[in-house]
Amino acid sequence: MYYTIKIKSNKIIDATQTLMVILFTLIILPFFSANAQNRISIHSILDSIQIKNPSLKMYDAEIRSLDEAAKGAKSWMAPTLSSGFFMVPYAPRYWKSSGGQPGMGQYTIGAEQVIPNPKRLDADSKYMSSMSSVEKEKKGYTLNQLYAEAKKNYYEWIIIKKQLLILDDNEKRLNYMIQSAEIRYRNNLEKVNAYYKAKAALANVQNMRVVLDNEIKQKKYAINTLMYRDKTIEFDIDTSYTLKDYQNITFDTALFVANRSDIKAIEKEMTVNVLKQETERTRLLPEFGVRFENAYGWGQQPLQFSAMASVRLPMARWSAKMYKANIESLKWKNESLQQQKQMILNESTGTAYGIRTDILNKQKQIQLYEEKIIPSLRKNYQSYQLSYEQNTEDLFQLFDAWETLNMTELEYLKQLQELLSMQVELERILQIK
Repeated sequence: MYYTIKIKSNKIIDATQTLMVILFTLIILPFFSANAQNRISIHSILDSIQIKNPSLKMYDAEIRSLDEAAKGAKSWMAPTLSSGFFMVPYAPRYWKSSGGQPGMGQYTIGAEQVIPNPKRLDADSKYMSSMSSVEKEKKGYTLNQLYAEAKKNYYEWIIIKKQLLILDDNEKRLNYMIQSAEIRYRNNLEKVNAYYKAKAALANVQNMRVVLDNEIKQKKYAINTLMYRDKTIEFDIDTSYTLKDYQNITFDTALFVANRSDIKAIEKEMTVNVLKQETERTRLLPEFGVRFENAYGWGQQPLQFSAMASVRLPMARWSAKMYKANIESLKWKNESLQQQKQMILNESTGTAYGIRTDILNKQKQIQLYEEKIIPSLRKNYQSYQLSYEQNTEDLFQLFDAWETLNMTELEYLKQLQELLSMQVELERILQIK
């Protein structure tokens, strides 16, 4: 039994067909939704790397370790307890009193505590609390390197997908040439040499497709590895990208000092060394100690005690050499770090200006490809194709026009990949996410 439904156009649609359309829609929509969910952007990849990559978790653990160690910086040394015999004769006969003389020997219980200098404790606390700041900046530097690696693979994947689109067009064009040549050859209207060149070119296109498919798998494995997840997870990428303009940026040292984590790490390490110098200086300050002993004598000896104070004098000439040597060593360590910082700033500034110049030149080249070279070669190919269809040109000339267009399109993508790689490198140098 059939039912009908009337719609606004007054056409009658069979209810069974409508039901089939609905069922087909319900079946096919989840498939496209799954594909859409598997398509991820570069920002999602970078966020996942920041959260999950084990290299960064390693730094988090190290930072936590240093912070926990700093909590004990103001601890005192443990007290010392002692117990034993004091000035006891080997001969037991002297232990007892005799002739009104008390016996000899005592049993003592003692306690000792060294009181650290408060300035040294403060200096140690500041020094140990600052140590994790270096690891935090090193974490930022590592994260920047991981970002650059992810973006490099991501943009190379985009170029590969564009190359595959060109291969699709090439297959259509070459199949057209081959099929037309076969028909013309049977009618004695075509030479066979260009036909075999087209066949070989089609095989090369198929071979290139195999290579590019493998490269996509490698990029997928690399990105999955960076996101610290199963390497075989299937996903696709968003092929949109942005060519950024860095023409108005001044690459001065202030920009790199403000952005670069490796430079900040050097500065933090220098600060840590200054604090370490302070701890070495405080070790030249005196430290005090107290000791108390209670002596239990026998043989009618009275109960006795001993209370003493002590002071440690590390500023003595023969004991201060080590601390002064450490202070001087840290001074030159900071000088080395300062020169390292200047070296990085100098190299980064020069590299940034050089890359920006290359980017500007590459953008001009790509603009020429997009606006003049490739459109002209496409029109050239189309004109040869039209002439070939009208039997005024032969297959060899059409093949030559296609080959020129194909090589130029692939060269354009090569130039585009180089431009994106330059952009990634400049962002890495500037530490831009």
